[in-house]
Amino acid sequence: MIVRNIVGNKPSRDILSVKREDTVRAAAEMLAKYRIGAVIVTDDGEIVEGILSERDIVRALVAVGATCLDAQVKDLMTAAVIGCHLDDTAHAVLGKMTEGRFRHMPVIDENRMVGVISIGDVVKARLEEIEMENSALTGMIANNW
Repeated sequence: MIVRNIVGNKPSRDILSVKREDTVRAAAEMLAKYRIGAVIVTDDGEIVEGILSERDIVRALVAVGATCLDAQVKDLMTAAVIGCHLDDTAHAVLGKMTEGRFRHMPVIDENRMVGVISIGDVVKARLEEIEMENSALTGMIANNW
């Protein structure tokens, strides 16, 4: 399965984002409200400037305490974001996520963000793909007996 299909199968294609100058508290409230693990940092909604995850916030909480919630997103975000493209395979994306030890990835098309996928989205797609392959093989075996 390719990323284009994963994005197309998501129940919501909304891209939740924050701006670099927003507070970490506002971003954390968004994470809690929408029950998501990361939010894209972008000023124009198309160019990815960073990503802020629950992990980034937890690390800051341990390092400096609750005052980190008053910091700006740009102070905690990961600026070197690894993205994927619509024609990438789920297998390749899963490999990137596993190797990089991250769970969220922006989808880029012609240098513009067109979606965000999570490791849960990719695992679900791979499981569906494996199930279809299994069903096809079972059918082939049954027809040859």
